[in-house]
Amino acid sequence: MPGTNGPTDRHPDPRSGSQPGPQAGLRMGAQPEARGPHPFGADASPKICTRGELLVRRAAARDVGSRVVHCHGCFDIVHPGHVRHLRQAKQLGDILLITITGDAAIDKGTGRPLIPQELRAENLAALDFVDWVCVEPSATAVGLLEGVKPDVYVKGQEYETNRHPGFAAERDAVERNGGRVVFTSGDVVFSSTALIAGMAESIHPSDARLGELLRNPALQPEQLQLQLGAFRGKRILVVGEVIEDSYVFCDPPGVAGESPIMSLRPVQEQQFDGGAAVVARHAAALGAEVTLVTALPRDPAAVVPLRERLEREGIRLVFVDQETPIACKQRMLVGSEKVVKVDWVRKAVLDAREQERLIELAREHAHACDAAIITDFGLGLFSPTMLERLSTVLRSEVSVLTGDVSGQRNHLASMRAMDLVTPSEAELRQASRMHDESLPAVAWKHLESTDTRALLVTMGSEGLVAFRPIEGEGAAGSDGWATRVVGEHIPALATHAVDALGCGDALLAASTLMLTSGASLTQAAFVGSVAAWIHGSRMGNLPVDIATLRRRIEGLGGHTLSFVPADVLAAQRTGAAATAAS
Repeated sequence: MPGTNGPTDRHPDPRSGSQPGPQAGLRMGAQPEARGPHPFGADASPKICTRGELLVRRAAARDVGSRVVHCHGCFDIVHPGHVRHLRQAKQLGDILLITITGDAAIDKGTGRPLIPQELRAENLAALDFVDWVCVEPSATAVGLLEGVKPDVYVKGQEYETNRHPGFAAERDAVERNGGRVVFTSGDVVFSSTALIAGMAESIHPSDARLGELLRNPALQPEQLQLQLGAFRGKRILVVGEVIEDSYVFCDPPGVAGESPIMSLRPVQEQQFDGGAAVVARHAAALGAEVTLVTALPRDPAAVVPLRERLEREGIRLVFVDQETPIACKQRMLVGSEKVVKVDWVRKAVLDAREQERLIELAREHAHACDAAIITDFGLGLFSPTMLERLSTVLRSEVSVLTGDVSGQRNHLASMRAMDLVTPSEAELRQASRMHDESLPAVAWKHLESTDTRALLVTMGSEGLVAFRPIEGEGAAGSDGWATRVVGEHIPALATHAVDALGCGDALLAASTLMLTSGASLTQAAFVGSVAAWIHGSRMGNLPVDIATLRRRIEGLGGHTLSFVPADVLAAQRTGAAATAAS
């Protein structure tokens, strides 16, 4: 009202920023100065300001005689010690300013800061006794202190005897500009670094194991990136059955009227290449030159689209004729949950002449390849005798020979002289007929009986174990097996898979390329696990490409949170929806 007296008529409230709204005492008829978009998003607290805004606020506070108390630090985890420290600081003046060190300037070890600067600022701004928050990109607050010139600069009691030159420079900047440095009582002492270290010691054993692996020099991102660079141009032969994976997305189920059975109404269907075809697509997407040798029906309507899809990705398709159609495995889904599976499969039987021709085609194309992959999905393409002959023929043609199996009718025990096979624990136990013995004992029996050099035994949510024989004789342990093999556990990198279908195919392709590039078994197992993690995080049987694999490996080095402002995220979603609609 005109004529109303009070400080809000004469001066803006310095705690509200340099452009207060009417509620902060802006005079009648005055127009607030335009302000650009907030760097932390439209919903960010008004307490958070840029350095330029902070200096304006500080000048306003000085004009009205308000004392500014300044605290500075990392504040990665705001713990009880921080809260008491800041409460004591607020009692020393009128306005409490907290500045935090920016992410890029924090040097407290791998993975720090744990919380990104935007969220650290929001955490502090949420405290009612805090007035201003600002992110300082420099490693020390010296430059900021020269500009802000706080009346009081508050540090924890541990700094009272600190002789670090960085703090000495900060103290000098404060006192030279007429301020004073005060140390809080320190009656309750916490350390963010100690708390984070303590959490690391109490995490799930699988997470602790992952941390141990990430400290292995051979598994450092820069080392693995060198191996990934060697994928390009590797020549890979894939031999096995082609499968069509069909996903039918349905409305939520009801109950049929004629009897108490589930009723599904299909809404959309998507087809994916599966079996040996998706293994070939993984290898091609990772940079290899791939030839796929398989058996296909004489029906051009089935063969031509497959050939065109594969050739677009640089995959050469070579096949013999079979009488049966391509096997189709159909899954009914409600949301992301699979509720019904139907296998439209007829056993693929090749006569003796076609078996010989397939082996000869494999031999012919393997001669120029660096590695060969055999996949047996138990659909009848391979008999035990044929699979043993195929692996023996390919062994003499390539430097690296790998394989995998799936289904209850596979012939894992017929894969001979392999460099690597990647069965599940259940498949390995079934092939070895050892259902109660220890896993190392089962692994050793398979390695010895098939002359295989290494195994990656997958165990679902528990990850996998890489087994290889111990070099030399080795002394038998109490169970007769334990010291004959070395096992390296790689924990599952995802706590929950969106779609587990095909994770083993991604594992096989990536680990094969790693071995072909000269990697160790542990490196191959680790990169294969990352590829399986990527594959399992998406719905459908899609190939894992080299760019995504590189990014995921690079991101394993630091487990920090990321921050995207809500308005930016909404804009991204709107743009994505518009792109999809077009």
